[in-house]
Amino acid sequence: MPDKDASTPRVFLIRHGQTEWSQSGQYTGKTDIPLTSLGEEQVAGTAGIVYGEGKLIDPSKVAKVWVSPRQRAIRTFELLSGKAEGYEKNEALAEWDYGEYEGIKTHEIRAKRKAQGLDAEREWDIWRDGCAGGESPAEVTARIDSLIAQIRDLQAPHMHDSEPKDVILVAHGHLTRAFAKRWLGYDLAFPLSLMMEPGGVGVLSYQHHNIDEPALLLGIGFPLVK
Repeated sequence: MPDKDASTPRVFLIRHGQTEWSQSGQYTGKTDIPLTSLGEEQVAGTAGIVYGEGKLIDPSKVAKVWVSPRQRAIRTFELLSGKAEGYEKNEALAEWDYGEYEGIKTHEIRAKRKAQGLDAEREWDIWRDGCAGGESPAEVTARIDSLIAQIRDLQAPHMHDSEPKDVILVAHGHLTRAFAKRWLGYDLAFPLSLMMEPGGVGVLSYQHHNIDEPALLLGIGFPLVK
């Protein structure tokens, strides 16, 4: 199989840097908290390696930047790019609405649900069960799919040319993993274990220059930095 052609459009999926709640394991949906100092360092470190002319994320090749409206995501893009502009806020990238589970941890959610007489036969799983008072997997799927459709409409005419067509998305822990699943066509409950570190970058693209063959770039060859 030939190497993937560099002209194939890509989607760079970025998780914001560390916050106090991501460090502690508390579910952080609508709560709008800032990056920690370590979180800022994580993003700055990522930026120095992957962002810039001739690097993995080359701004001259980027057609669109969409960012979650939460300050932790906005600050992440500012640190990544060195700019406080050049992006659009998009609610489709907001973190899962955790409802009653906002600010608590997985083991506390499971204990809460068992006390309510739920999950007697199997433990709670956000990908299958969603969040009481928050979003269901179907609701998260709907907003992600709407954004994926926009991205494919943008990239479809440029599968072979040299026009700017890469897309940057800056979002959150659960949302980035949900997005990757939907990009590949999997139901959110599909047991595909994915991880995204704070300040991390994932890359999505297409096989064979074909808009109907979305793919996850499992490994990336980095360009030579001169």
